[in-house]
Amino acid sequence: VQLQAFGGGLVQAGGSLRLSCAASGLTFRLYGVGWFRQAPGKEREFVAAISRSGGSTNYADSLKGRFTISRVNDKKTVYLQINSLKSEDTAIYYCAADTFGLGSHSADEYDYWGQGTQVTVSS
Repeated sequence: VQLQAFGGGLVQAGGSLRLSCAASGLTFRLYGVGWFRQAPGKEREFVAAISRSGGSTNYADSLKGRFTISRVNDKKTVYLQINSLKSEDTAIYYCAADTFGLGSHSADEYDYWGQGTQVTVSS
């Protein structure tokens, strides 16, 4: 099983990014997928998650409105659209797959993790 997160980069505050998480080695449509992030010196935190069908999404309360998670099962890919980027969004963003398929906010419920992609927001 491999999850590859990409699409990060250096962007100015107020800009947008779309992160992608490409999966291989698993029956992707059976898995919920979540995005988490970890900023320097801080603990990993939940960002957003999506159920196996895409019919249910879940966001961190503080991030609602600027982040949108979506998936295309035929492409085995989950996306995270981030708008109105702020300096506090600077972090490594990780995607993870959850065998329960529900898209949980809890990192403990994820079985597979990608390597992360760096997002840096300059003010």
